[in-house]
Amino acid sequence: MSGHRTWREVAVAAVALPLVIALAVLAFAWPAGRLAPRDLPVGIVGTGTASQHAVEGLVHKKPGAFDFHLYPDQRAARSAIRNRDVYGAFVISSHKITVLQASAASTSVAQLLGQVGQQLADRATQQAAERAATGMHFSAKAPKIRTVDAKAVDVVPVAEEDPRGVVFSSAVFPLTICAILIGAFVAMARGLRRPWQRVLTLLVACALAGLGVYTVAQGFLGVLPHDHVATWAVLSLVLMSISATAAGLIRLVGPPGLGLSAVLMVFVGNPFSGATSAPEMLPKGVDYVGQWLPPGAGAGLLRDTTYFDGNNGAGHLAVLALWTVCGLTAILFGHRVSGEARGTKTSAPASGELLPALPGPSAASPIRRHAPAHAHAHRHDGDD
Repeated sequence: MSGHRTWREVAVAAVALPLVIALAVLAFAWPAGRLAPRDLPVGIVGTGTASQHAVEGLVHKKPGAFDFHLYPDQRAARSAIRNRDVYGAFVISSHKITVLQASAASTSVAQLLGQVGQQLADRATQQAAERAATGMHFSAKAPKIRTVDAKAVDVVPVAEEDPRGVVFSSAVFPLTICAILIGAFVAMARGLRRPWQRVLTLLVACALAGLGVYTVAQGFLGVLPHDHVATWAVLSLVLMSISATAAGLIRLVGPPGLGLSAVLMVFVGNPFSGATSAPEMLPKGVDYVGQWLPPGAGAGLLRDTTYFDGNNGAGHLAVLALWTVCGLTAILFGHRVSGEARGTKTSAPASGELLPALPGPSAASPIRRHAPAHAHAHRHDGDD
């Protein structure tokens, strides 16, 4: 048995652990290495010839990259950006292209839209030059080439202390690990004997932890500048959804629940969350998985609450609430399920238990499986 155990441990160290590490690196590196717009919702202002040519050019050059929404004027496009219907909009005229951005929604997407706007302006200038060159064949006077300028306007800017949005994502990612630690402690604390004690402790711990995170992120770093109470509540809910899930899994299946929650939240939820870019920038399928897990839903709801007055946050809120309710339910009833499982496994009588009397006239009372040794010794001593 010792030899088999040794080879099993060698196999785990030499095969299983390297495979897990490789999959973990793949989970984090693959989405980051495949960032590109996929059905990214953007707006187009106006229905003129210039707007139509711009849309046709983008569709031809980047098929499937953008999901276009038409708006009659800039006011409607700005309202759509603030309502989180689109990430930005292109206002196209014959001499200028204005790119309406929202760096608070995603700094990487805002940068991408700025680059696309400049490309549209360069293409329009090139087309104007080609038309001018064609006109020279019919006129002795060289026509004036009209250049098209591109201008970017940030409708919903990110905090000045975090112009690239790096601090925001850096503050969001540790929430997952910290929440799992809270859930593991509450689930395995021996002093919390009753389920309601575990639930109450979890609520208090997440609320205080959310307040601590907000104090650091806003009070010290200044990256969550709006809706202070609502932002604190969102941080607490994100912690609660993850920690309740971890605690519930541990109460249901024991210590393996800790590993399962870590795999689900850290190695799947974090890299698929889109917190550093946007869900529409991730590979297909990954974006949906990430938004149905607390890290992705939490990052989205935190953006919606901090910068967009909670617009488009109902779906994210529902996901977090669902995970929280499921986790708390597992905490409340998991001890019964695990207790019944343990009771089934240990239903055989233990050593020293009373057994039913054997049939026969001499079996008048129950007997014990093992008679105490000192009774036999005492009997022999009396015989002597």
